[in-house]
Amino acid sequence: MSPHSYAAEYRNTGLNSAVMEADPHKLVALLLAGACERIRLAQACVARGDLARKGKAIGEVCAILGHLNGSLDHEAGGDIAGSLSSLYDYLQARLTEANLHNDESALRESLELLGEIESAWNAIPAHQRQRPSVGASA
Repeated sequence: MSPHSYAAEYRNTGLNSAVMEADPHKLVALLLAGACERIRLAQACVARGDLARKGKAIGEVCAILGHLNGSLDHEAGGDIAGSLSSLYDYLQARLTEANLHNDESALRESLELLGEIESAWNAIPAHQRQRPSVGASA
């Protein structure tokens, strides 16, 4: 096994442990962080001309956004859930444009918007995280 393979296995083990121990709030936080990380990877890939890896990273972000969108509780979340759903749809459209046209501004905008969602999510006080609400299934 190569050193790269060992490092990948170590990362996967750490991520699997974090997921297994996470509450619903933490799971969403991990998804948002992973999506932001993959957008940064896509930006680096555009800069170095690695278009195949860029496409894979953007595809992974879109899959994460699809999962987040699909887990929204529109009944409990009301307008907030509807707004998040619209924002996730917009982000997927911008990421598709970024993928098709190597559009660095679309990647930058997507990262900024997703970063705002991530910051807001992480700012939810711990005592409010266990309530059944839109937050429990963002």
